[in-house]
This record gives sequence, C-alpha cells and structure tokens, in this order.
Amino acid sequence: MDDLRFVSPPASLPKAEFMARFGGIYEHSPWVASSLFTQGCDVQDDQLTHFAARMAGIVDAAGHDAQLTLLRAHPELAGKLAIAGNLTAESSAEQAGAGLDACSADEFARFQMLNTRYGAAFGHPFIIAVRGLTRSDILAAFEQRATNDPETEFATALAEVHKIARLRLADLC
Repeated sequence: MDDLRFVSPPASLPKAEFMARFGGIYEHSPWVASSLFTQGCDVQDDQLTHFAARMAGIVDAAGHDAQLTLLRAHPELAGKLAIAGNLTAESSAEQAGAGLDACSADEFARFQMLNTRYGAAFGHPFIIAVRGLTRSDILAAFEQRATNDPETEFATALAEVHKIARLRLADLC
C-alpha cells in the first residue's frame, strides 16, 4: 500500500474537486481536507503514504477538542444511524462489509449495550477500522477496549480513525 499513487494527482485538483474527493476521508470532518488544500499540495502528495501522513498530521496537531469532535462525528457500530439508514456511504459500506447489517438479535443487543456503556465511559463512540474483521472480532475488541482508561482509549480511537482514513484514501488510488 505504501507505493500507491492517486489516479488524479491531488495537486492538480481545483478546490471544489479536491474537497469532493477528500472532504469525507475523515468522517463528517471536511476541515481536515480543507486545511491540507490550504497548505498546498505538491508531487509528493500523489503518493498515498505521504498524503495520508499529512492528513493525519493535521488531525494530530488540531488539539484535544477538535479531535474529540472528530471522534464524536463517527457513528456507533450497528447503532441508530445504521438502523435508520443515515450513515455516510463510506460508513455504510464499511459496516456492511463487516456484516454489521446482518446482526442476530443477540449480537445487536450486545452492540447496543456496549455502545451505551462505552459512550458513557468515554464520551465518544467506539471506533474501529472494521474492514477485514468479523462481527465476533469487533465485539471482542469492543469488550476488551471498554476496559481501557480514558487516555489510552482516546489515543486508540484516534489511531483507528487514521486507519479508516488511510483505507478510504487507498480506495482512491
């Protein structure tokens, strides 16, 4: 994945097209792509690794409040937005790819209980890059991470957001 290049070089895109392509990489947080566009892109940004690192760097430098807002922009797994069909196209595809749209009644109840418990403990939804994981994998990680201290879990959730962004960027290569 390190040597992947974008089909349309980011530096060649006008702002509207740049935002249409990259504005949704970080869930409901187009400010990340907008900041990168404002900083300017060059030929190195044609490479996935470099571009993804720059986007992650913007998030990492944004400070705790902006990061918390970004985490809170993510939907719960198998949560209310999914049931109502109100996920972004990216989140819907990612959750469906992990089979979260086909939960048994027991699995759904576990997700709802864990979503409630986790949200109360950490103040943001549980976030995990679900691509390549099964419902069982996700539930096991959910239960394990619910025991983390808030600082560890904040860092873990942010790292997962960066993984999701990198996977979404790879889809554009």
